[in-house]
Amino acid sequence: MDADFEQSIADLEPWVGRQRITEDEIGLSTVRRIAGMLNKDPQAFEAGTELPPHWFTLFFGETVAQKDIGADGHPKPGVVLPPIPLPRRMAAGRRVTINRPLKVGEAARKVAEVVSIVPKYGSTGHMAILTMRHTIEAGGEVVAVDEFDAFYRGAVAPGEKSAAANIRLAPAGGQWQDQVELSNALVFRYSALTWNAHRIHYDADYTRGTEGYPELVQNGGLTMQLILDSALAHHGGRLVSYTARLMRPLWVGNTVTLSGIRDGHSLDCWAADHAGALCVRMGLEFA
Repeated sequence: MDADFEQSIADLEPWVGRQRITEDEIGLSTVRRIAGMLNKDPQAFEAGTELPPHWFTLFFGETVAQKDIGADGHPKPGVVLPPIPLPRRMAAGRRVTINRPLKVGEAARKVAEVVSIVPKYGSTGHMAILTMRHTIEAGGEVVAVDEFDAFYRGAVAPGEKSAAANIRLAPAGGQWQDQVELSNALVFRYSALTWNAHRIHYDADYTRGTEGYPELVQNGGLTMQLILDSALAHHGGRLVSYTARLMRPLWVGNTVTLSGIRDGHSLDCWAADHAGALCVRMGLEFA
């Protein structure tokens, strides 16, 4: 136990329950750009078209002034998220419920709330888990509730590598397999559409020298997007909820394999890297 670290997290207690509202319009031009990025027909979308139910995650980017962007490309601590005293942040898990899809042209908003900040200790030292809840609203209704966790870790010492999770092979016997090349262009387009400037996705020198990763890191949000798109292409029904656990990084430039198994109204889905290691696992529920 580290009393100073514990106190630094306890000092953030006033952030818990704090809300931040981001308004957005589900614009046709943005929707068509998203469709193009995901190899869907942009002209299939017009005013009033219902979006795929999970596409709400592609909107509501934070409009932060450039002066408030930190060295890693994220907003500086305390501008959007609590000033957790650990510099490296990675997505860890997600729990989502969906009531209805967004529609092209409607006004919507995201209510972001800090749920908890919990100190942890691991083999790599101090960590903290930030849990956020995003409530998506449109037309006086709750469209979706997205609760997710982010891990914060300490800096990597100069010349050292970021610790990697133990390799666990992806399940065998998936009922379908889709492969997607995680090209620089795809990751750039996703980052641009979601207004994400985290440098580990595009700045190789920073990624290797400062954060200790061997290659550019694939965006976890994009991986979940690809898994969901793949699953919905192979399974009918209305998606009403999903969970996700991000277990191991994927690298930009590699190919990801998307697969899953159907069990009644549920799907067990996963993403595996080029070596067959399990990187992301998701559970989907359909009405």
